[in-house]
Amino acid sequence: MKLIFLLFLYMGIIFLTGVLFLKRMRSLEDFFLASRNLPPSLVFLSLAASWLGASSFLVLPDEAYSSGISSFWIMGIPASLTVLILGIFLAKKIRSLPIVSLPDLLQLRYGHAVRHLGASLIIWYMIVLASSQMVAMGHFLEVLVGVSYLEGIVFGAGIVVLYSFLGGFRSVAITDALQFFLLLAGLIVFFLFFLSEISVKEALDSALDFGRRGYLNFFLDIKKNILITLSFALAWTVSPIAWQRIQAARSAKSARIALFASSGTFLILFGSLVLAGILCLPLFHGKPFSHPLFIEVISSTRGSFLSGIMFVGLVSALMSTMDTAINTGALSLTRDLFQQLFPHCSLRGIIFLSRASTLFVSGLALLVATQFRSILKTLGLASEIMAEGLFIPGIAMIFIKKKRPLAGLLSLAAGGGFSVVGFLCESQVLKFNWPSWPVSLPYGLSLSMLGYSIGVALQEFKERMKLRQGEKFSPL
Repeated sequence: MKLIFLLFLYMGIIFLTGVLFLKRMRSLEDFFLASRNLPPSLVFLSLAASWLGASSFLVLPDEAYSSGISSFWIMGIPASLTVLILGIFLAKKIRSLPIVSLPDLLQLRYGHAVRHLGASLIIWYMIVLASSQMVAMGHFLEVLVGVSYLEGIVFGAGIVVLYSFLGGFRSVAITDALQFFLLLAGLIVFFLFFLSEISVKEALDSALDFGRRGYLNFFLDIKKNILITLSFALAWTVSPIAWQRIQAARSAKSARIALFASSGTFLILFGSLVLAGILCLPLFHGKPFSHPLFIEVISSTRGSFLSGIMFVGLVSALMSTMDTAINTGALSLTRDLFQQLFPHCSLRGIIFLSRASTLFVSGLALLVATQFRSILKTLGLASEIMAEGLFIPGIAMIFIKKKRPLAGLLSLAAGGGFSVVGFLCESQVLKFNWPSWPVSLPYGLSLSMLGYSIGVALQEFKERMKLRQGEKFSPL
């Protein structure tokens, strides 16, 4: 009963945040970019909170428990590396671009067809990402509150949809800041729980006793870990989630400060989660457990003040990533579909469409969540969509100003098509013998690069032929 009370209290506070910012919505940029006026602190808190989601709390400690310190490759390295790359190389360029959404730039570099194809991939990516958090929410509330898996999904997603629907990105950023401190408190309590129960030396000795070979080998299963790191890092580098926050910052300098702060924060927080997983090895005697480690700890301390803090912290982690995915997906749907169909829509109509998009993205994410129950697999499939479909043309369009519509189209179609077929095979819609994630990553990236190269070659050949024809028929 105490956990249910905390859940309703927490949800009520978050919902009120959305109501407070209801009257601030006056344009598309108000709703999705917070008027491009977020301070570095708010950009940092929102970015950090959106990154620390289901995989951080419900997957990473469990992977560390099983595999040791090499599990840091799953989230710690790609998260820190991605924001560092964005801060050093891309933030200034992204902030200076005259765009609202990523597909705006796709249109500038590749034309309308690539814009629509890219927007479709982005929307689908955000739907699958949001669904991964819903999957985690369903498992979490099913175990700790006693509701069914579906009821847990609907309840958790419902609150997120309400405040995202009302307050847009400003509401998402404000609630993410609050949720960051709550999830940080939950993580600290979670970590201190293990330090109070077991020492690092005991944990390492247990690894030897239980025959965990390579438990302290950072490079264990390196090929698979590199593929996972690349899958996440490539996807996140061109992810509209990071781009949206860079665009919403007051300046390029503000965005870079937030990104650099996030990189260091991720190293510490993800490292703490890995260490917590290792510390629990002697506590659980190396045996597998029925539910994710974080949930097991909350269950074992149920009724205490500490369990309440961890409970709210985990809910915050799930909701901060879920609201980000829903809001960013709705941005692309509004900007890149509805505004293309209704270019002269009034400001009131745009806000209406923005809220309708929020409901649409949430509904599809809920549908996907009913089909998958593996958090890491769902998150991996989401990253595969962006890494294979958008990374090659996305990075190229930042540095190459010359229009290459055919290159962008072939790259998106080849890499994105490969990832979509892979998703359909994983969901059993198609029955092909398809490589599964993360082994599929090199195939999809190679196809995307091949498509881009063929497009560039064909366009240059066409331009040379035109030039020769012009020279042939030019007057003497």
